[in-house]
Amino acid sequence: MAELVLDKVDKIYRSRKGSVHAVKALDLTVKPGEIVALLGSSGCGKTSTLRMIAGFEELSSGSIILGGKPIHALPPAARGVAMAFEAYSLYPPLTIGENMSFALKSSKLSQAEQETRVKAMAGMLEIADVLGRYPSSVSGGQQQRASLGRALVRDAGLYLLDEPMGQLEPQLRAVLRGRIKHYLRQHRCTTILVTHDQTEANALADRIAVMEGGVLQQYATPAELKVRPANLFTGTFIGEPPMNVFDAGVKVGPQTVSFVLDGGAALSFSAGEMDSGLRQTLAGMPKVAVGIRPHALQLGEGPLTGKIIACQWLGDQTHVAVDMAGRTVVSVAQERVARAPGSDISLGVAARDLHLFDPDSGEAIAHGGAAA
Repeated sequence: MAELVLDKVDKIYRSRKGSVHAVKALDLTVKPGEIVALLGSSGCGKTSTLRMIAGFEELSSGSIILGGKPIHALPPAARGVAMAFEAYSLYPPLTIGENMSFALKSSKLSQAEQETRVKAMAGMLEIADVLGRYPSSVSGGQQQRASLGRALVRDAGLYLLDEPMGQLEPQLRAVLRGRIKHYLRQHRCTTILVTHDQTEANALADRIAVMEGGVLQQYATPAELKVRPANLFTGTFIGEPPMNVFDAGVKVGPQTVSFVLDGGAALSFSAGEMDSGLRQTLAGMPKVAVGIRPHALQLGEGPLTGKIIACQWLGDQTHVAVDMAGRTVVSVAQERVARAPGSDISLGVAARDLHLFDPDSGEAIAHGGAAA
């Protein structure tokens, strides 16, 4: 168990065709025993960050400190880091069991203790029945679990998990998420998880670092990312279905605050629903970006109108797509919605569910009627 600190970490890939600034001045602290997810789309810099921590990529600048000691100049084997690779990287001549125990060869554990630890890990990951088989004879999902088990079975200062369950079917993935989180918490493993899957990040991580274009956009708990996104990118990236966003003109009166959307429809709220500091800020802004999460966009009530495009019942909720002034918005209802495509519908939102952003910088202005 150790604290990890990334201080102004940069990664620039240079080639004859030019340079790519993959990670830009990344500052990140992972507390001892904390589980942190690096979340972002492909090319955002999350895997480059993980590989720099592991020692497979050199830093262009900055430092990486684990347990109070700089490790960025050390070879991978000397860093005290265990890594589960997305591409498995198992040794073909070794059985699954031998692959998992390979990392324990240099430990002070007896052979019996090593076997006990491997069997317990294999049982948790549901691969106990293939320990005697070779990688080429088992499925991709079993290989991925073996790679994950090989990392977790070690005693390390830091655990790096690169898309550790990407090859697993949804039902097994849901079961293993709970088991793995319990294991990491029980053993107080300082862990960094790289994923593009929001569900996985939310289920496993204590905090999530959202990255885009090599830049850390926000570092917060899953709940805070949803309720108080720092900027428009995080607001629209986090959440499923994604946040609905409208460009709107602002009108601040003595009794009301209104947001006039494209097409002329307006969302109006009493002055009391917006704090005084926010009203003053809005009075100096001709336009804002209004964000409304689909679960907060209320069907059948409110000043907005549109035509239903589709209703999708997903077993526990309905996703309703609505054409509103030439754009598609999505509302989520907890019950079945029996409305035919093409029918008219009204939409509304409460002030407590509004997210306001600067349309130029994308920075958050307010959440729920209070300044961000």
